[in-house]
Amino acid sequence: MTPGTARSADRDPAASRPHMPGYGIAPAGAGDGLLPWSWAVHRLEAAIRYWLATTGPDGSPHLAAVWGLWLDGAFHFSTGGRSRKARNLAAGPRCAVTPEHADESVVVQGVASRVTDPAELSTLLAAYEHKYGSGFPDPVQNPVLTVHPRVVIGVVEREEQFTTTATRWVFPS
Repeated sequence: MTPGTARSADRDPAASRPHMPGYGIAPAGAGDGLLPWSWAVHRLEAAIRYWLATTGPDGSPHLAAVWGLWLDGAFHFSTGGRSRKARNLAAGPRCAVTPEHADESVVVQGVASRVTDPAELSTLLAAYEHKYGSGFPDPVQNPVLTVHPRVVIGVVEREEQFTTTATRWVFPS
């Protein structure tokens, strides 16, 4: 598929307010209302750099900057096969990804899996080359991973919008 092509995950995640005690988040029907899913998709597709959070075997957090792409309702990236993030995800695939801009933040909480299908790798490589001008490193030594979203949180960090537009999208498992 090509960038902007939507699967069901991009079309119809269930939207509601996130649970953020102490932040004055409005009820779902108050204020400006929930953000549309297209708002989050636009930010995920347009970003150049992302932050990836994983958990080490001892429970310690690990945060790393990565290049990647939002395509077909999921986040895709490559990493060194012996990198801390690759080892963390092999031991426990739950992670979080967010584009670099925190003023309109989108946080994807999901589960990572290695891409091994040659046709899927080819599609991802073409999209990655189109976005960055070069391809993934050798996927045999440097795994290509897909983060399948479970929950996505969108927050506009402007006082007049923060409490009235915070949105949580929940995806079917």
